Amino acid sequence: MEFLRKTIVAVGSALVDILAREEESFFTHTGTLKGGMTLVEQEFLENALARLSETPSIVCGGSACNTAVGVAKLGGRSRFVGKCGTDEFGKRFLQGLSDHGVEPGIFESRAPTGRVLSIITPDAERTMFTHLGASAEITPREVGPECFRDAAVVHVEGYLLFNRDLIWSVLEAARASGAMISLDLASFTVVEAARDALPDLLRLVDILIANEDEARAFTGHVDHTLAVSALAEAAPMAVLKVGERGSYISRHGKTICVKPVLGRPPVDTTGAGDLWAAGFLYGLVHGLSLEKCGDLASACGYEVCQSVGASIPEEGWHRIRKIIGK
Repeated sequence: MEFLRKTIVAVGSALVDILAREEESFFTHTGTLKGGMTLVEQEFLENALARLSETPSIVCGGSACNTAVGVAKLGGRSRFVGKCGTDEFGKRFLQGLSDHGVEPGIFESRAPTGRVLSIITPDAERTMFTHLGASAEITPREVGPECFRDAAVVHVEGYLLFNRDLIWSVLEAARASGAMISLDLASFTVVEAARDALPDLLRLVDILIANEDEARAFTGHVDHTLAVSALAEAAPMAVLKVGERGSYISRHGKTICVKPVLGRPPVDTTGAGDLWAAGFLYGLVHGLSLEKCGDLASACGYEVCQSVGASIPEEGWHRIRKIIGK
């Protein structure tokens, strides 16, 4: 597959990540469930923040934004399209894009910038509580084909499925621009909420990306072979990520099994899927084989799990770039 264009445009919620390590008891005290992503009101978020046992870390985030940053760190061209406030969090978000070499496609709002409280438990699993804030105010009318100029791939985070009109507009505008469309299903809770809309929406999608929980929610299959086969029926290219066991990539009736990167146990899985997508899409746009795209994606997913948050230290990027050079 050859791409004349090289820009990867990621579309999603402009959010600031608040990262905190907590014990399992945090969920008992807040009356919440562990795992997945839950949309919450600002009052809930403030109350949850007050229950934290330590001072959290604050970084720019959001699924699609993490992917755009990963592409830029690999040396690719990326743009992030989203909406944030003009508050201090919004300024921090924009500065983060600039620092990482991501072209901003940002719309502004008077509403506060969206925030995500990510609770990281001792088993390295993360549970997210999201207050969308300004990110939820982006409108279908704002996202037109001009957002996707020169785009080889438009990568859409599954959280946009909570706004049906918006995701339809994004997919149609991306298709009109001539770009390939990638959709990450984002969370099993997203799949469950959008099950009725997915079959129609997926007619516009070229690459469908899911982890085990998302694939199970979408296909009903626990078996990996059956799950990836069902995903491949929904889109021309399908990806099933199975964590520390690697991943599967299916295209044109052929399925490739990608081996995981073996090493140290994960510290935090925040951003693992987002950085996996960054490596995979970068490789695809730059003409790497599907096998090498998978290897690059696995390396990105592994490295981001070695630190807290969705960022990879420079020494990690150095190891990843060696894969591209081989």
